[in-house]
Amino acid sequence: MRSIRAAATGAVVMSLALAATACGGGTPGGDGANGSSKTLTYWASNQGASIAVDKKVLQPELDKFEKQTGIKVKVEVVPWSDLLNRILTAATSGQGPDVLNIGNTWSASLQATGALLPWDAKNFEKIGGRDRFVDSALGSTGATGKDPAAVPLYSMSYALYYNKQIFADAGISKPPATWDELIADGKKIRAKGKSPLGAEGSNVSENIHHVFVFAKQHGADFFGTDGKPDFTNPKVVDAVKQYVDLMAKDKVIPAGNAEYAQNQSVSDFAKGKQAMLLWQSAAANLKSQGMSDDAYGIAPVPVQSGKPGTGTQVNSMVAGINLAVFKDSHNLDGATRFVKFMTSDGEQKILNKAYSSIPPVKAAQQDPAFSAPATVVLKDTLATSATALPQVANESQFETAVGTAVKDLFADAAAGRAVTTASVKAKLEKAQQQMPAA
Repeated sequence: MRSIRAAATGAVVMSLALAATACGGGTPGGDGANGSSKTLTYWASNQGASIAVDKKVLQPELDKFEKQTGIKVKVEVVPWSDLLNRILTAATSGQGPDVLNIGNTWSASLQATGALLPWDAKNFEKIGGRDRFVDSALGSTGATGKDPAAVPLYSMSYALYYNKQIFADAGISKPPATWDELIADGKKIRAKGKSPLGAEGSNVSENIHHVFVFAKQHGADFFGTDGKPDFTNPKVVDAVKQYVDLMAKDKVIPAGNAEYAQNQSVSDFAKGKQAMLLWQSAAANLKSQGMSDDAYGIAPVPVQSGKPGTGTQVNSMVAGINLAVFKDSHNLDGATRFVKFMTSDGEQKILNKAYSSIPPVKAAQQDPAFSAPATVVLKDTLATSATALPQVANESQFETAVGTAVKDLFADAAAGRAVTTASVKAKLEKAQQQMPAA
């Protein structure tokens, strides 16, 4: 997942996820599942700095597909704040697109609805084979042991972006490698009148991504080995508190960021208002907002001690966007041809370069366009120190319940209310109670 990372509201997500059946979507009035229809509908996620930027990136490629196949693609770029609700509503109503983007963390949840086309060996063969894709991307396409519910489109990982000039003015010679170093650098930066670190405190999914990584660094997870929620595990509580304390206690994240949910922290960084940003593949977004490549550096996300690696040295979730097809599409053949086109080596280079993401297709990933030092940091993170969010059927409910708990804790911090171990545990206990029974 990328750019704006906001999940849908809990009640709607839970009720729809539980009620969803094998209803599909598709272009209304199509000419049948054999693919004779000359149109496709495509819901694209908001990957760029704005919907207008996405349309500028995508339309030339859709025009190219139409020229090659005679199939016109009607695209709608859907904001992340609406996307999950829109998908779940389409899954139950049958009124959806033929092809759609999904955040890869949602794969298992949407797979459980039965609405998406399974990518078995036969379907993978139609797009060139499963072995074209890197393993880390395929690891976030659905539940273990089942045919994937989607195909990887863009791969991403988190990194620490830092403003070189602000660091120099504060006398900081290198990016922080640990959270203690980041907090110490934050004090120096605040002394120079700048905000140290940005966050999207009201962005539910962005919250999940960060507290998931903190939990991994504490040697814990939000689910036990039996697959049941374990949100009040003491190490999970400590991990969530550590993240929220970046605002509540350490004053590294400004209180005003508790209300951010629409990429405001990215804009603040691009405008030189803040020194650091934790984000997924941000280069294209920053460039579109006028920040030059040489104005900032990129480093791995900090860990508790040492350097990123395996085990508790995890510093990113495996982020990315998958491409899915509603299995009741009126133009399955055309939809499959579109997936093949979008995941072709050439299109993978064009699209991932435009979004500063990493191609999940092996051949495209080896292109020199993805060998710049900043990109290498992202590739190394995906290869050595990133892990996938739980691929469980109620993952989307997990994002909503825990992400909202973190949002509420940020609101407490911004209002000056104490964020204690007890208050964090209480919020997480409430979130666990909102999860559906196994």
